[in-house]
Amino acid sequence: QVQLVEAGGGSVQAGGSLSLSCVASGNTYSKYCMGWFRQVPEKGREGVASISPGSNGIYYSDSVKGRFTISRDNAKKTLYLQMNSLKLEDTALYYCAAALAPCGSTWSWESRYNYWGQGTQVTVSS
Repeated sequence: QVQLVEAGGGSVQAGGSLSLSCVASGNTYSKYCMGWFRQVPEKGREGVASISPGSNGIYYSDSVKGRFTISRDNAKKTLYLQMNSLKLEDTALYYCAAALAPCGSTWSWESRYNYWGQGTQVTVSS
């Protein structure tokens, strides 16, 4: 069992930066593929980025590639998302998630993730 708690959301102007974190409980965090997702009202969750247990496999959606950076610290059981050059369309509720299955080409599928955080709101304004 893994519990995930996100932090770091807030409001920022377009072009600005925010950093999200996700702290995990439990002793097996280092074995999980971790991901960040986001959701806006009336839409499904969109995969933003994913990172393998050893950080050797990293994946991004095309919409954030080059602007967002995912990383993890297994010793601290913490997942990070550095978001730069934020755009209005980045406004969403951001979730972290943990998957027992290895990261791979299906990293953005919601169904492959076993545990989810409660979400943290990111609002980008003009």
